[in-house]
Amino acid sequence: MTVNDDSFTNWKNREEIAESMIPIIGKLHRERDVTVLLHSRSLVNKSVVSILKTHRFARQIAGEELSVTDTLPFLQALTTLDLGPSQIDLGMLAATYKADERGLSVEEFTAEAVAGATGANKIECRQGRDVVLYGFGRIGRLVARLLIEKAGSGNGLRLRAIVVRGGGADDLVKRASLLRRDSIHGQFQGTITVDEANSTIVANGNEIKVIYANDPSEIDYTAYGIKDAILIDNTGKWRDREGLSNHLRPGVDKVVLTAPGKGDVPNIVHGVNHDMIKPDEQILSCASCTTNAIVPPLKAMEDEYGVVRGHVETVHSFTNDQNLLDNYHKSERRGRSAPLNMVITETGAASAVAKALPDLKAKITGSSIRVPVPDVSIAILNLQLARETTREEVLDHLREVSLTSPLKRQIDFTSAPDAVSNDFIGSRHASIVDAGATKVEGDNAILYLWYDNEFGYSCQVIRVVQYVSGVEYPTYPAPAV
Repeated sequence: MTVNDDSFTNWKNREEIAESMIPIIGKLHRERDVTVLLHSRSLVNKSVVSILKTHRFARQIAGEELSVTDTLPFLQALTTLDLGPSQIDLGMLAATYKADERGLSVEEFTAEAVAGATGANKIECRQGRDVVLYGFGRIGRLVARLLIEKAGSGNGLRLRAIVVRGGGADDLVKRASLLRRDSIHGQFQGTITVDEANSTIVANGNEIKVIYANDPSEIDYTAYGIKDAILIDNTGKWRDREGLSNHLRPGVDKVVLTAPGKGDVPNIVHGVNHDMIKPDEQILSCASCTTNAIVPPLKAMEDEYGVVRGHVETVHSFTNDQNLLDNYHKSERRGRSAPLNMVITETGAASAVAKALPDLKAKITGSSIRVPVPDVSIAILNLQLARETTREEVLDHLREVSLTSPLKRQIDFTSAPDAVSNDFIGSRHASIVDAGATKVEGDNAILYLWYDNEFGYSCQVIRVVQYVSGVEYPTYPAPAV
């Protein structure tokens, strides 16, 4: 047998193992509300090849490839336990087991590591929480995809309605089509049908009422059977407490804004300050995509080195706020053609840092350049640190943060030498540290942070909504603090 034959046989064996993992992962998700992760990446509804690629990606982070032969025993061990709703990271289980020197079996170690989610300790499945999307643009449709994807047993977040302005003939069909196909993020994973008679879109069995209204005051959500809902405002039309309070109609309990909030509206970056949300807070903001990209790594650097001052320059993909061709716009430069120009503009991300990290005393400034790409941006974070360090130390720190810290869902890490923006379309992290571009000299560190300003941000929005709804389940093994 040749070396090539050996490689192909190995590949087929790993394919078979990955295929055997799919029904186990699916059953845990549907029946017990357990989401199986691999280094913070969900394996739910993933194909055989996707599972193998996710295992291989661990090589970029941890330095060596993780094999399905390593993780399958832990997955099988989970099926023997009385698990409650939770998120369980097979990558972390395998890594911590390898470092454990007590000689426990995989079954014994797994039972101990996830004990908080089993038996008398487990969380009982909660009643599902209604969600309403107000607006159905770029972020609205991606949030809808994520809500449908995470429906699981039906005991989590349930997308019940979408509120839009009437668009004329075939409006419902056109909106369903936009949900079904996306030029950047690809096909919707599942089936979508339209019930025009009942103004309903049915996506993977989820019945979503489409409500036509020009103003929040026109809607009584209880008339549609909706109660205690979390409303996600994707329009950005109202950004202060007074304006957003208009959404607090019958059937709506909380309002989450997918844009920076103004005044006393809390700006929340999940992973950094989400645990500061008051239980009785009804109105909050998920800040901006750029704020979500820079605040987690800024916190990671502040915690380890201290930050004296910093500047962030974002090279940002163009958005619907800009003109396709030169035309009138209230902002002079944004009126120039987005796909033909680099456009200097402002960013509120730097000033929003103070809301998310009030303990950070360093002054952070920022600016932005819009460039002719439709998605994925990069933030260049230039920091003066409180102590001198080395490039190797900074990279080791950020790599470890991305693997084991409470920020591991926000910060990703890549050492790919040929990484470009398209590689990060669909990333579920708030930002991705580019190891190859990182520069450190003395007390100066320059971090290059990629982020999918559409999808990665939408994932952060969902995490905030899960948290305030009480369906954000704990992760095991627990990340290092």
